[in-house]
Amino acid sequence: MHAEAGAVPAESFELRPEQTRSGHPALAQAARFLRQQPGKILAGSGLLLLPCFWHARIMAGDLASHTYNAWLVQLIHSGQAPGLYLARQWNNVLFDWMLSGLGGLFGLRAAEKICVSVCVLVFFWGAFALLAAATRRAAWGIAPCLAMLAYGWTFQMGFFNYYLSLGLAFWALALFWRGSLRERLLALALAPLIWLAQPLGMAFLLGAAACVAIAEMLKDYRQFLLLPAGTIVVLLVRAYLSRHYSVEADPASFELLNGTDQFILFGERYLLLARAFFWFAAACLAVDLATNFREHGLWRRYALPAQLYALSVLAALFLPSVIRLPLYAIPISLITERLTALCGVLSCVLLATLRPRLWHRAGFALAAAVFFALLYQDTAVLNRMEEQAERLVAPLPPAQRVLSTILPPPESRVVIHHMVDRACIGRCYSYVNYEPSSRAFRVRALEGNPIVETDPEEVENMQTGLYEVKLEDVPAYQIYQCSPAMTELCIRKLVPGELNGRIGVQPAR
Repeated sequence: MHAEAGAVPAESFELRPEQTRSGHPALAQAARFLRQQPGKILAGSGLLLLPCFWHARIMAGDLASHTYNAWLVQLIHSGQAPGLYLARQWNNVLFDWMLSGLGGLFGLRAAEKICVSVCVLVFFWGAFALLAAATRRAAWGIAPCLAMLAYGWTFQMGFFNYYLSLGLAFWALALFWRGSLRERLLALALAPLIWLAQPLGMAFLLGAAACVAIAEMLKDYRQFLLLPAGTIVVLLVRAYLSRHYSVEADPASFELLNGTDQFILFGERYLLLARAFFWFAAACLAVDLATNFREHGLWRRYALPAQLYALSVLAALFLPSVIRLPLYAIPISLITERLTALCGVLSCVLLATLRPRLWHRAGFALAAAVFFALLYQDTAVLNRMEEQAERLVAPLPPAQRVLSTILPPPESRVVIHHMVDRACIGRCYSYVNYEPSSRAFRVRALEGNPIVETDPEEVENMQTGLYEVKLEDVPAYQIYQCSPAMTELCIRKLVPGELNGRIGVQPAR
């Protein structure tokens, strides 16, 4: 058979179809891959971690809050945080445990770099392993897409417990997909770690593993029954949640559900990139179908990856975006946006099934180059802003309360106000710290404590500048944006009776 024009040779690491689970265990194949391509793996990991070290601080939304609360944990253990305590919690804590443990050994700044780097490697290589499990080859051509997703919206928002749970779930699903019975049991053994990180990762693993197991039992075109059956399950889950909890939907266009929304971060430039990426990927898929439509068993290549991707989009479309659970003082929000991280990775699984071509690789590499160039520029600005915050709080007397109203750039989808939390480590108390009042994290606070506000509504008012300062709050200080460019920060002392956001850039009401 002659090679197709523009095609590239198959990846050097490839599993042949006849390599069944019983004869070629997945772990043995993984070990062979490590032996054959250590240089690529090390070089790829080094490049992948570059954004964690290209600035002095990792700018990733909630990450600053996680690090600040790890410092509060140290104060609680040493008896220096009156009114704060640690709750026993078994989910949404794995990243925080890592950060606290390593923070005690290396300091919080170094621990932050280490923990985030570990999470990035777990996420990226877990997704890479999932692509290999689906396609029986190492899909290096799709690696730039995975790198973009690794630093996409979920990362930039700093949802690291969820991010870590997805990475672990990708590893478990890859092992389940191609593993022997013993290896499948090992995959399920990762479930406790996934749950400790975040339950949504566990839900994805169970659902996707069920699809893989059912697909193996269905022969021929009956495999396409997965999509309607999975859709019914998604609708049943939606009905159950709507019946038993207070939920809210967040209608969104397909553009914000197909996975490329993970690339839309700090403004219009990212939106243009996401649209270009989507249409380029669609062209890759269309050309592959057009040139290989006579291929015997073509549907087998596409059946499961296409249906998994479709089901992820349907889940993002139909499941509620906000759920109020009685355990927490604030709702679980942004569920739709979180789910699109799965849409993005599963779209890469679908792209990895295509016959690789040079122009595929060139297009994906170009998209990644543009994405990371934009990301470097925007995170450099945020680094300079946090450096300002550190300089502003440095002269304050010890243990002062600091509030902040820092708005993201126009059209940005990423929050940035937590930078003041990290600036306060070792210097002051971030009075607007949302974690204790939410009851969704391990650090909790008693009413009347001098360190953090315990009423979640008041915390939200502080963040939006609508909080009326009380006599018992002072002395307290406000950090705010004091120039139209929104990149210059100032500080002032608050007085009782005023709104904390009275001065500075105002949020849209």
